[in-house]
Amino acid sequence: MRRLSTRLLRSAVGIAISVICIALALRGVDLAQTAKLLGSARLPWVALAAFFIVCDLFFRAVRWKVLIAPIHPVPLRRLSGYMLVGYLANNFLPARLGELVRSHYLGDREGISRSATLGTVVVERVVDTVVLVGIGAVAILVLNVRGVVVSAILVGMALAGLLVVALAVTLAAHRLPGATRAAAFLTARWPRVVGIVSRLRDGLGVAALPRTVAISGGLSVVAWGCTVLAFLSVGQALGVQLTVGEGALLAAGTNLATAVPSGPGYLGTFEYAGQMIAVAFALPSESGLALAVLTHALTLAVSSIGGAVALLRLGWQTRTRDVAVAEG
Repeated sequence: MRRLSTRLLRSAVGIAISVICIALALRGVDLAQTAKLLGSARLPWVALAAFFIVCDLFFRAVRWKVLIAPIHPVPLRRLSGYMLVGYLANNFLPARLGELVRSHYLGDREGISRSATLGTVVVERVVDTVVLVGIGAVAILVLNVRGVVVSAILVGMALAGLLVVALAVTLAAHRLPGATRAAAFLTARWPRVVGIVSRLRDGLGVAALPRTVAISGGLSVVAWGCTVLAFLSVGQALGVQLTVGEGALLAAGTNLATAVPSGPGYLGTFEYAGQMIAVAFALPSESGLALAVLTHALTLAVSSIGGAVALLRLGWQTRTRDVAVAEG
């Protein structure tokens, strides 16, 4: 009951944040002009943007394959399906609960500990945050942007630093003074919890493999490069000429904003961040909102269609006796 109450509270907070962000994004905007811009979008450029989003998802799947390989190799075709099912869940569930869905799904279907799988997802999120903050920081320097956008990126830098430190401490916790006695005490009191934490650390352990982290970081750069190209293509579709730096800052800012707990599909946080960044480029609010709405809609459509197809192809079966040994 307590767990259900916590989830309901988290969902309510996320939905409230989305509603507030939507209200802020729509404040003072000529919705008729925004609708006119969206209605006049040129379809060839929209199709190109969708293609770049597909490329982005492909490189993300390859990255997860690299991260999961030290624990248990999984074919890319199946792994990409599990990832897309998780993204589909993210589009309909608040607070990024889709990350838990894909960890559970892969664990059940492949006979891997779900906690270890979740550990690789955590590492993936940390790598993503570091790369995004780096892209945003470089874009700010190139564009010489000031104001709230710079403050947001600085907060992102602090968050990225905290995540890296937290990950390093977690990996080294067993070497700290008194760790053995603490582990024995916790095992006696909560053996199941200790087991889950231990398996989670197995997944987090891929962060201690320099080659794995370097490759996943490189793939993250390529994936986010595809997102930048998607923003540039959406700009062309709407008749908005964006520079590469502006596209990079839009990609970094909007996706960092999705780290804020929100409603399903990051609705509101993505749009408000995109509009604020576009205004920093001296674009009209209507153009900024149209850019964010169309890019977000394409991302949700591509990932949802891909997730639905993957779910139909893979099915949603409970784990068998053969994989029941994968606990957590």
